Amino acid sequence: MLVILGFAMILVFMTLIMTKRLSPILALILVPTIFGLFAGAGLGIGDMVMDAIASMSSTAALLLFAIIYFGIMIDVGLFDKLVEFILKVAGNDPVRVVLGTALLTGAVSLDGDGSTTFIVVTAAMLPIYQRLEMSPVVLTCVAGLINGTLNIVPWGGPTARASSALQIDANAIFVPMVPSLVAGLLVCLVFAYVLGISERRRLTKNGVAWVEDRKSNRRKDLVGAVAGATSSTGTAASSSATTGSSATTSGHGAVNSGAASANDDTATEAGPGNADDATDTSGSGTGLSNTALDPNRATLRPKLFWFNLALTVAVMVLLIVDILPLPYLFMIGTVIALMVNFPKMKDQQEELASHATAIISVVAMVMAAGVLTGIMSGTGMVDAMAEWLVEVIPNSMGPYMAVITGLLSIPMTFFMSNDAFYFGILPVLAETASHFGISAADMARASITGQPVHMQSPLVPAILLLVSLSGVELGDHHKKVLWRALIVALVMLAVGVAIGVIGIG
Repeated sequence: MLVILGFAMILVFMTLIMTKRLSPILALILVPTIFGLFAGAGLGIGDMVMDAIASMSSTAALLLFAIIYFGIMIDVGLFDKLVEFILKVAGNDPVRVVLGTALLTGAVSLDGDGSTTFIVVTAAMLPIYQRLEMSPVVLTCVAGLINGTLNIVPWGGPTARASSALQIDANAIFVPMVPSLVAGLLVCLVFAYVLGISERRRLTKNGVAWVEDRKSNRRKDLVGAVAGATSSTGTAASSSATTGSSATTSGHGAVNSGAASANDDTATEAGPGNADDATDTSGSGTGLSNTALDPNRATLRPKLFWFNLALTVAVMVLLIVDILPLPYLFMIGTVIALMVNFPKMKDQQEELASHATAIISVVAMVMAAGVLTGIMSGTGMVDAMAEWLVEVIPNSMGPYMAVITGLLSIPMTFFMSNDAFYFGILPVLAETASHFGISAADMARASITGQPVHMQSPLVPAILLLVSLSGVELGDHHKKVLWRALIVALVMLAVGVAIGVIGIG
């Protein structure tokens, strides 16, 4: 019964958020509560949820203050020069911008921390997407794919967990998987290129014309949606709020104020044969004068550019060195940024208020995710589902246990934490596989191939940060990224089998 309820709960949850019958926050709270009561949780359901939420409090604090800090930095103009530089390098071609997003994500992802990666990528690239009127869903899709694929590096969470659980050296797991990693990244780049082509076609279809000066690679003209749109800013912002968008108020650099949200009813199709890529533009129908990129915005602090740059570099260095807890680090950084850039209390209050929507959205999402994880663990659904999966695998499939483990890692790491999978399920699967001559190393390598899909899970705080900073609905992100992430994961598994590092007994 617990197995049936567990899988049914997951199916209902995904259906509701992808069809937009419920917002992710409501679905994360309502669906597990109903199924938890059916599972016999009774009055103990409250303790299950509160235990899970308590374990997520530090994550919520990190996301809260990280959003405020980088929102301040964007408001005061720290990233304006970086935007101009990237525009000169990438030009005005959406294809090059999307590929640039992929390369930047890959470079930053090498630190092994998803939250850091998404903070840097959205801070650098989202204003460019807004300026070129590209869809922010493309940014989240590409960033999520690249980061998920690179999540198998030895200093990343999954490989370290598999190493600990099976008592194998992490390099013995990772090094043989390098060809699989390269193959996965190449597939990601292909997807990025195709998404860039789709964006170029959509912008052209919508009457957004680009004239490129090949010598200077600078934007020369923009016609169509931008023209005369200033008057529509308030209406678009109101529409975003009423449709459940996570778009923030004016001043938040992570969201185009007044722009149609990623789930706005005014979304336009990408063109024949590109239904999957049908999204609206962040900024479509709005003028640049009312966005976070407004060169005349009141929050600009050009005289403090070098101070803000030094402060941000210091925060990034301390983040990588890891000598302070990340939530506390961003708390301190936020306080300093507010005091220096906005010395008057009234201005500080206004600046904090301008980011209130994004803060509420992401923190509420993290707390709501605690309901799902708490009930699944507390009722025993996770354990029951894992035991059932192990039991239903027939002995005749024993020689293929590594491949089966790779396939199981795709959905299981999406719907449960890496800890639950690598410490609870992988050892059982590995012990079973050992009777068929399959080594623990092969099982460990297979188990990490599901990470491109895992990183898109609503249980992963980093992905909640990415969609919140980008002003994208989680359901919109899932519709665009999940099938692509599945293909990347399958390619990595297939290459591992083909080159013999994921063996068949």
